[in-house]
Amino acid sequence: MAQIFSNDEYPCMRYFIGDVRDRNRLHRAFDDVDIVIHAAALKQVPACEYNPIEAIKTNINGAINVIDAAIDQNVKNVLALSTDKAANPINLYGATKLCSDKLFVQGNAYAGNKRTKFSVVRYGNVVGSRGSVIPFFMKQKEYGILPITDRRMTRFWITLEQGVQFVTDSLERMRGGEVFVPKIPSMNIMDLAKAIGPDCKYEFVGIRPGEKLHEVLVPTDDARRTTEFDDFFIVRPWLTFSSLRNSDCKEGTPCPDGFQYASDSNEKWLSIKELQEMI
Repeated sequence: MAQIFSNDEYPCMRYFIGDVRDRNRLHRAFDDVDIVIHAAALKQVPACEYNPIEAIKTNINGAINVIDAAIDQNVKNVLALSTDKAANPINLYGATKLCSDKLFVQGNAYAGNKRTKFSVVRYGNVVGSRGSVIPFFMKQKEYGILPITDRRMTRFWITLEQGVQFVTDSLERMRGGEVFVPKIPSMNIMDLAKAIGPDCKYEFVGIRPGEKLHEVLVPTDDARRTTEFDDFFIVRPWLTFSSLRNSDCKEGTPCPDGFQYASDSNEKWLSIKELQEMI
């Protein structure tokens, strides 16, 4: 990145080697910073199941360090990136991210009279991200066999460009305490397999530990606190902070009681052709 955005051309840019587990390093990095986007996480479900303490150190303790450093350094806006696995979690990764989400939302109360505001963005699988199914399928395609966990499995799908744009838009909308959820399409694992390896054979291997058949972005229990807009949802916090009382949450349409935004009941679906174009 330093080669692309050089200090000569972008004198405001600085590059740090560090870790969210290191609070002192975060204090140094956040000096004279207005916006923080928190994207650091241990996100591999099986790895987190096998290394639970390490997942907690990064995903929960790291979140606490980011919150403390941001308040102490008077950062204006902090936006934390979350995951659909934080909604009704069944694995440790999802549980740590749910805890992280709660910490960032309540960070607004923790900040007191400071100017620092905290919000969360929650979305689904990013197309082609490290450790995702696409690179795995592309490699397995060479052998003519694609391992499939369960033919019924569905996932929310978002491109990196769409994710970046939604984060940018959410930074402009945030007042503090919201969880922003984009409206994104779903895909079926069999359609993805056909898009990548139409001539491959399939080997059904079963769901991995900690995996779900379908993912949720807005759980039913959050429906009463959720407002729908054209392209996104806002989940309001249980406690309304002063910054939210006159915010966009009073616009939009309240979701009906019992509503759930899940990958298997989504209105938007990616076809095999659309998946091929994305890949």
